[in-house]
Amino acid sequence: MLLVVLPILLPCLAAAVYALAGWRGPVRWLGALSSAGVLACGIALSLQQAPPSAPGLRADALSSFMLIVIGAVATLAMLAGPSYLAAEDDARAARRYGVLTQGFIAAMALAVLAANLGVLWVAVEATTIVTAFLVGHRRTRAAVEAAWKYVVVCSAGIALALLGVVLLHFAAAQAGVESLELDVLAAHAADLDPGVARIAVALLLLGFGTKAGLAPMHAWLPDAHSQAPAPVSALMSGVLLSVAFYAMLRVKVIADPALGPAFTRNLLLVLALLSLLVAALLLIAQRDYKRMLAYSSIEHMGLLALGAAAGGRLALTAVLLHVLGHGLGKSVLFIGSGTILHATGSSRVAAVRGLLARSPLLGGAFGLALLALLGLPPFSLFASELGIFRAGFQDGIGWAVAVALVLLLVIVAAVGRIGSRMILGSPLSAQPPDAETAAGAAEPVLAAVAAGAPQAAAQPAAEAGDRRATEASGTPEAASAEPVLVAVATPAAHSAETGAGTDAAEAAPAKASDEEPGGPAKAGASAGAEPVKVPAGVAVAMVAGLVACGLLGITAGPLQSILDNAAQVVVP
Repeated sequence: MLLVVLPILLPCLAAAVYALAGWRGPVRWLGALSSAGVLACGIALSLQQAPPSAPGLRADALSSFMLIVIGAVATLAMLAGPSYLAAEDDARAARRYGVLTQGFIAAMALAVLAANLGVLWVAVEATTIVTAFLVGHRRTRAAVEAAWKYVVVCSAGIALALLGVVLLHFAAAQAGVESLELDVLAAHAADLDPGVARIAVALLLLGFGTKAGLAPMHAWLPDAHSQAPAPVSALMSGVLLSVAFYAMLRVKVIADPALGPAFTRNLLLVLALLSLLVAALLLIAQRDYKRMLAYSSIEHMGLLALGAAAGGRLALTAVLLHVLGHGLGKSVLFIGSGTILHATGSSRVAAVRGLLARSPLLGGAFGLALLALLGLPPFSLFASELGIFRAGFQDGIGWAVAVALVLLLVIVAAVGRIGSRMILGSPLSAQPPDAETAAGAAEPVLAAVAAGAPQAAAQPAAEAGDRRATEASGTPEAASAEPVLVAVATPAAHSAETGAGTDAAEAAPAKASDEEPGGPAKAGASAGAEPVKVPAGVAVAMVAGLVACGLLGITAGPLQSILDNAAQVVVP
């Protein structure tokens, strides 16, 4: 019983310590310690012969595996937290960050351990409330806007899921089942009224699919992931989306015997292909590397939906392996993006060149994590995607797999182009200044014109001309003037998105909302030429995540039996 409660209790205790002692000294590393404890609990629970339980909680093989995912990703994110907040001047904000991140982890642990569908819904909604404050941590205009957008869209989705819970309870009551226990609902699924159950399942999948970032309810994801602190983005993309998808799998366990597998298969196929299409279209001309990672998350959630639609044992095993591999790889990328953002002062792709030359560790780890994200060997995402595609052909959805493969080729080309521009080549200072400046000036002008804001478009153009003159004379006035000029141009251009999914304001150089805590964004050649120092916590997290992802691709080892047992929960 204690082993089931500990994954929730440990983060709660860490949050209490942060609330009392603040974010300082050795206490800063308490979050990593508590996350490692969650990981250890997940491993221990997965080795139990009989699923242990506690009042309102139970830990079957699927729940235990999800605890492993939560613990692994949270440990990486919490290792990078102290380095990220090193420049945080506001002690209260740092204290709040520590409390909220641990509350976030506790809510996710409660979601995967909940034995009741209603409690599962409450836990997922709790993650929305907690992460809304984390998304708006920097309190810039863009961060607050992203937090509100996140709350509104996800609350709408969760409201749909709540209506689904109510209808499912009504269907169960009509069948003589006065309970929302997941095991009880699955055991009596065949007795549920098909008409009511069909509406309930559709609402539940759409509601939890909103939280999982599946299209068409994905609008919150790019803004929230790009504005949240880097370790929080790692948690949200690496594990929160997967927890929401876990809820969809729990619904599938009830829906398949009640309605037959065809209903959930068709709905999941629509969500999967639509998500892959949206991700492919928005990645083609993406100019913001944090938003690129966010759109990539939509792609991988689409792949999970495709595997779940296939529905076989092989497909579900591959899906669960993909959940873990994506969590590890995406955590490395978001943690690395935080260091890049701190070094360059901008999340624009055009502001990052020659990353491998400036920091072999950061550039190499970021590049390898991108290769893992694209599903290349020897990383685990290659094995999981191969398993999903094989299962799709075996289970009769080969046409959907073929469409997905075409879309994946587009995604690989788009992400590969962006990654190569950031990692390879010479730093900005070694490139011809006129060409680089012109390229940086063209993006905001075109974006503002497309948004219908010609006055806003003129401002970055004039700014670029001033910067050319200043850089030629070697004076630093551009660095100080740039945030002021951008602040004037931002309100006019912020209301519309370009076809690449990037706001016109986001395309402006060194936007104020892209700044890291501790000062204004760096600008000019100096920001593109200085070596990038990688903090120890960030380096450990990135290397550990890459090594784990690579080892899982070579051999699942002891994890194979855990994956098989977890897949059996969904496909008996």
